[in-house]
Formats: sequence, C-alpha cells, structure tokens
Amino acid sequence: MISVLRRISASASASPFLKLMNNSPPPPPPSQRLVGLAQQLRLYKPPPSFDDAEEQRIEEAAGKVVSQVGFPESATPIARDPERFTPKRAAVLICLFEGDDGELRVILTKRSSRLSTHSGEVSLPGGKAEEGDKDDGDTATREAKEEIGLDPSLVNVVTILEPFLSKHLLRVMPVIGILTDKKSFKPIPNPAEVEAVFDAPLEMFIKDENRRDEEREWLGNKYLIHFFDYEAGKKTYLIWGLTAGILIRAASVVYQRPPAFLEQNPKFTFPSM
Repeated sequence: MISVLRRISASASASPFLKLMNNSPPPPPPSQRLVGLAQQLRLYKPPPSFDDAEEQRIEEAAGKVVSQVGFPESATPIARDPERFTPKRAAVLICLFEGDDGELRVILTKRSSRLSTHSGEVSLPGGKAEEGDKDDGDTATREAKEEIGLDPSLVNVVTILEPFLSKHLLRVMPVIGILTDKKSFKPIPNPAEVEAVFDAPLEMFIKDENRRDEEREWLGNKYLIHFFDYEAGKKTYLIWGLTAGILIRAASVVYQRPPAFLEQNPKFTFPSM
C-alpha cells in the first residue's frame, strides 16, 4: 500500500502541469516609481467645496447647471434644497499602470453601442453605488470587475479626487488605483456594457496635442469642453466631456502641474439676495 502511494506521489510530482504551477514566478514587486506615486497620492487633499455662504444665495435657475457635462463640483453651484436636487452617487476607476516604456497609462473602455446612455462613447470603468458597497473605492473596483473583468485584489486604491457632476445628475467620485502587475490583468469585456478595452498615456490629458475644444455658454458664463483624439492599434478613440474632465484633473494631480491649455471651467456668480 505504501509503495502504491509513493508511486502516485512520484507520478503527481512529475506532472508537467504541477511543475508549471510550482515554478510559477511570484508577481513582480511594484516599481519605485509606483511606490512613490502611491505615497504622493495618499497625501492628496481635494480643493475646498463651493463657498457655503455664496451657495445659499443661488437663484432657482442655478440648480439647472448640474445638467452640464463634466464640471468639478467645487466649480458648480448646487442648490441646497434636497427636494430639488438629490444627486445619486457613482464612482469611476482611474486605474494606472506602467507601460513598457515606463510611462503611466490609464485603462479606458468604449461603451457598447447598445446602451441607452452614452452609447459608443469612451469612459472610465465605473457606475452607480450599490447598497453593499463599503465606500467609493469598493464601488469603482466592483464596477471594473463587472465591466472588464479586473480583479479588485490587483488594484491598490490610493486616493479619491474631488467629485464631478454628470449631466444625468450623478455625483461621480474619481477613484485612483494603481495596477502594479499589468500582466495579471486579462481584460474580459462584458458585451452588454463594453465594446472595447484599451489604455492611453495619462500625460496626454495635460498636453496640448491631438486636442481641440468647443466654447459653450451657460447662464452668461463661458466654458470649454475638451476633446482628445487617441489612436490605439488601427482604431481612433474620441475622449471628451466628463471623462476628459476627470482625466485632466487626474493628470494634473499625478504630474503636479496644470494642463498646457486653458481649462476654463465656468465661474458662476449670482447677486446677493
């Protein structure tokens, strides 16, 4: 009996599959750059919110401003009346990793053309908060797993930027996470939500290259919406609106410098009541 067990054990140990499993190298440690970036971002503090005294003086029409695309909430007057404006909460994941040439890159998706909102547009992985989510980081990583198959255990959440307001009355929390082992991530797009997964250099969102803007006006205030063109493989992607606004802010925070172009968020002022 003992000899039989020994033969089984020897046979199992000789299995090529088991040898491969036993000899699999551990994931590489994070680079010094990523370690330093994580330390830097953990110290980040979002700018103060819109001045409370002025917010109390906002006229009824000001509540409509939340329908605009991709404004930082600190630049947007929000009426305090909860019956008129109660934003739902959402979170997106700004997942950063080091490319082969050492540059920081961010994971993006092209939304399915079958979706009812923002169909075919480029976005960050993310979505609305659910009851079981512990925090914004939990929301962002859960949604990323559902949309593109990104295992939350691979992502080191390091900070949350200031909230943005979407045109669908969502308070969107940008969550920055670091993916130290890019090779462990094999994208599995959810066909109901995602048409493609790609990545782009983060620094492009503070460079004045392959970029254009359009001037818009709201309540007498002029502002700019930014459009970035990016080629990946044989495809060209257009990144604009809320996603572009969030990535401009993220790149400014990560690289600790403002964009090389005029960002021009609206400056809302209202007369005293």
